[in-house]
Amino acid sequence: MKRFDCSALSALVLMMPLALLKAADAAKDGRPGKVVLVLHGGAGDLPGQKVSTEVDKEYRDVMEKALRAGYKALQREKGTSLDAVEATIRVLEDSPLYNAGKGAVFTSEGRNELDASIMEGKQLRAGAVAGVTIIKNPITAARAVMEKSKHVLLTGRGAEIFATHQHLDIVDPSYFWTLKRWNELKEAQQKEKDEKRKGSAAPMRPRYFGTVGAVALDRHGNLAAGTSTGGMTNKRPGRLGDSPIIGAGTYADNEACGVSCTGHGEFFIRYAVSHDIAALVKYKGLSVQEAADEVVQKKLKKAGGEGAVIVLDTKGNVAVSFNSERMFRGWITEDGKVHLVAFHEKPSK
Repeated sequence: MKRFDCSALSALVLMMPLALLKAADAAKDGRPGKVVLVLHGGAGDLPGQKVSTEVDKEYRDVMEKALRAGYKALQREKGTSLDAVEATIRVLEDSPLYNAGKGAVFTSEGRNELDASIMEGKQLRAGAVAGVTIIKNPITAARAVMEKSKHVLLTGRGAEIFATHQHLDIVDPSYFWTLKRWNELKEAQQKEKDEKRKGSAAPMRPRYFGTVGAVALDRHGNLAAGTSTGGMTNKRPGRLGDSPIIGAGTYADNEACGVSCTGHGEFFIRYAVSHDIAALVKYKGLSVQEAADEVVQKKLKKAGGEGAVIVLDTKGNVAVSFNSERMFRGWITEDGKVHLVAFHEKPSK
């Protein structure tokens, strides 16, 4: 009988990728796989009880498509967390369902002004664009600003000229026009008129924050985060929220975590929400969930700010925190399993 070569077996085991060994251990113990990508698709007072299962499925399908695109980017031989974040958000920007890209809301002048930002956690590089009207995928433009310019944030016409020179997809502004968003604008403007007639000086409370975002972790242990939005319906022209502001709507640091936000941008800017969460993890040693809740459930809520965050650290720990009624979110683990929450608050298996 031929003797079994234990040394050969040991060599094979040593050659196995550490991630596969960890995945095998997790499966054996029944533990969930490590999260490598998480996204959000907006938060606010969503009318979940009035939404059909068919509409719920439409939103879930787009979120799953986005997660699959990001996961595919991570699986490539040289795939990075930046690739995953960009790929994920591009899918959401291309859908009219979400308030980013194709589905962007209108300003009070009836225009679509889009914002986006992206950041990586290894060297803390970042890029952003704001107030753009002809760039099909603002998240790609934000990455181009980071990688192909000396700047972090470009706005308006300057950002559009830069994107054109980088040969990015440029579209006519009418590309972003959708009947749903146009009707939302008219409804908001009518309510504003009604409030003025009643003599009410109180600002209207937005019902839905549709910003999209993603945070990813790649095989090298690097984090990246990105956020994209059309802003708030009926906003004043030129208004910028937190989405294109590094440290407010987006932040990533390998020594802490990656964060993407959605909500009432003015509060997220004032409280530097994404950076504050990362700082609590990095300097105070809080878990990502503890840090997210500290900012969203305590600081923001006390100040009257509404919204949500997704957070991911280098160990694959994910946190979601929102003080609004509902939040669209989803994540995918290293074994390729997708988990989603849309209108109906019931995560998929």
